[in-house]
Amino acid sequence: MPGWVGAILTSRATGLFARILLTLLFWSSGVSKLLDFGAAQGEMAHFNLNPPVPFAIAVTAVQLIGSALIIWGRYAWLGAGMLGMFTLATIPIAHNFWTMAEPQRTTEMYFVVEHLTVVGGLIVVAILRWKETSRR
Repeated sequence: MPGWVGAILTSRATGLFARILLTLLFWSSGVSKLLDFGAAQGEMAHFNLNPPVPFAIAVTAVQLIGSALIIWGRYAWLGAGMLGMFTLATIPIAHNFWTMAEPQRTTEMYFVVEHLTVVGGLIVVAILRWKETSRR
């Protein structure tokens, strides 16, 4: 590997930028829910999560706190666990493609594959941050 590539990959700024990008999906959704809590409640009701207010609060908290822990880096394993479990839980609730007819079935299946890919990325960040902090 060229030295300049290693320098970029080991830069603290690159790590921070990568953690911000990895969590963009979550913290942008959490901020959106904060800015329009009525829509957040409507989303919960749409997926039959009742009563919608506590579910909207819990989802917003998980998205924002999990993202913050990963971006901060100190408890990235915890944030990754929170967001990973949340992401897996959304599959049977919002993306249950096995119950749908085509063409929605295929579209939702791709959403599930994307969700699993994000979970893999969260596992990688948890592993890397754990290794980094355990060496100190």
